[in-house]
Amino acid sequence: MMPLISMEYGLVLAGILFAIGLGGVMARRNMIFILFSLEIMLNAAGLAFIVAGAAWGHADGQVMFIFILAVAASEVAVGLALLLKFREQHKGLETESARQMRG
Repeated sequence: MMPLISMEYGLVLAGILFAIGLGGVMARRNMIFILFSLEIMLNAAGLAFIVAGAAWGHADGQVMFIFILAVAASEVAVGLALLLKFREQHKGLETESARQMRG
C-alpha cells in the first residue's frame, strides 16, 4: 500500500514544526510560551517517527510516538507545577525574574 503523503513532505513538515518550536523557545520570554514551544518540538519529533515508520512499513514509529506522548505529558505536569510555584514566588512568569534565582 502506498502512503498518502510521501516521506519527504512529512519530514519537511516535521522540520518546519521543530523550527517553529525552537524559535519559540529562543525568542519568547514567558515561560508558558516556552513550554508550548517545547510541546511543538516534541510533536514534530513524534511526527517524524510516524512518517518514517509508515514509509518503512514498521510500527516502531508509532511506538516511539507513544513514548514521546508519555514524556510530553510528564513534562507538562512537572513544568506546570514548577511554573505555578515560580509564579507564586516571583509574581510573574517572565524569564527575566528567573535571574534572581542565582545562588
